[in-house]
Amino acid sequence: MIACGHPEIKKDGKDRHGNQRYKCCSCGKRWTEERTRPLGTMRVPVDQAKLVLKLLVEGSSLRSAARITRIDRNTICKLLVMFGDACRTFLDARMRGLKLTHLQFDEQHTWVGKKAARVPVDERRERTDVGEVFIWTCIDQQTKLLPSFLIGKRTGDNARRFLMDVAGRLVFPSTHASDAHGFISGGYTPVIQISTDGFAAYPEAVDLAFGPYVKYGTIIKDYRNAKMIYTPSEMVGTKRRGVRGIEGRQQRSICTSHVERLNGTQRLFMKRLNRLTYCFSKKLENLEAAFAMFAAWYNYCWQTRMPDNSGKLRPTAATMAGLTDYRWSFDEFFAAVLNPAPQS
Repeated sequence: MIACGHPEIKKDGKDRHGNQRYKCCSCGKRWTEERTRPLGTMRVPVDQAKLVLKLLVEGSSLRSAARITRIDRNTICKLLVMFGDACRTFLDARMRGLKLTHLQFDEQHTWVGKKAARVPVDERRERTDVGEVFIWTCIDQQTKLLPSFLIGKRTGDNARRFLMDVAGRLVFPSTHASDAHGFISGGYTPVIQISTDGFAAYPEAVDLAFGPYVKYGTIIKDYRNAKMIYTPSEMVGTKRRGVRGIEGRQQRSICTSHVERLNGTQRLFMKRLNRLTYCFSKKLENLEAAFAMFAAWYNYCWQTRMPDNSGKLRPTAATMAGLTDYRWSFDEFFAAVLNPAPQS
């Protein structure tokens, strides 16, 4: 950056922080060009930071990434929290004004700090950041977009908070444009369909968040031959029930298979969610940061496969939802999260 406006300048050494200094050949004025520090106060080289984060989002554990990159585990954890918080801010700004068609909701079980059996009764009543924790997610059936998530206990309050947050990210028509105005018989025009499991808190939360602008149904799946934990079970039937705006043959559209498949993707690419291992988050903020990074990477970098056995890849979820024009590389994703462009 030229401070005085004269075209002829030359380098004039560096300051104690390593920033390049310049001198004007015409007037002799000196100034410093400060280096951009995408990682803030962290001194990890940017290339190494990208490698660490890419390993974490591709399924490596903290200790595995530390062994591969020879970066201290505590430094990696701090980097994860810093970048994960930036991903959460990035998603909160980008996931607005969405036009989706069919959202499926589910909760994924994990632990924080220690397993549920080791949490004393008094501590269970007083703390919500240890023991059993659920990752509340939703996915659009058509675009595979993951617009929002919430991490906390499986309670009615969290159900209401999560549904209200998702509703705030969608485009709703004006009341006059969507209702039966002008003495015309009819009802409100739904803006989206929602499918959930049989958790009792969902109907109230959906009604609170979406009101009459939704088609909503629940599905309960019946299994057999589930004698041992984590063994494959055979699904023998489903019970679909239209709660609002879904009747008759339309009940066949009620589905949670896509969000359940997303749960598998999450367990595959987040080592702390792997089953039958010692892996789980030791702090709630670590889990929130790790999942925020996964959600942002999943929306902008990951490509799901087309149905059947073709093996062809879809565009990314963000591309199909109209949030971007192409699949981002990890370098582009890293730069966009740490240096977000202003939203119009």
